[in-house]
Amino acid sequence: ADAPSFSGVTTAGEKVNINDLKGKNVYVDVWATWSGPCKAEIPSLKEVEHDYGDKNIEFVSISIDELEDKEKWLSFVAENNLGGTQIMGEDAWKSEIVTAYEIKGIPRFLLIDHEGKIVSADAPRPSSETLRTLLDETIG
Repeated sequence: ADAPSFSGVTTAGEKVNINDLKGKNVYVDVWATWSGPCKAEIPSLKEVEHDYGDKNIEFVSISIDELEDKEKWLSFVAENNLGGTQIMGEDAWKSEIVTAYEIKGIPRFLLIDHEGKIVSADAPRPSSETLRTLLDETIG
């Protein structure tokens, strides 16, 4: 199935739509600064980003923090040196991505292939060994 479109705004204030990344495989992390389990995945996510840095894959982290917490999100991204494409959804739990993928809990990870098709709407977490197997199969 085609991956439902969603967008967010980068730390620099630019709008990014997932469709702009067609041609690349995309691993999406749906998270928020207030979520302990989300933050616990960050070290593993950084390792995966590092190990797959030269492959055809884009890492996108979309925060569903409330808009009034935007400064908190910006500081967190900067202080923790978060890599990949960091974007913020536009309406927290009502953001397009939450609605489109019926997300009820976070962290939630998605894997979309280079043709814009869903490989997994509930992909393994970075801390899970099965993620690398899935990425290798997808990227080829």
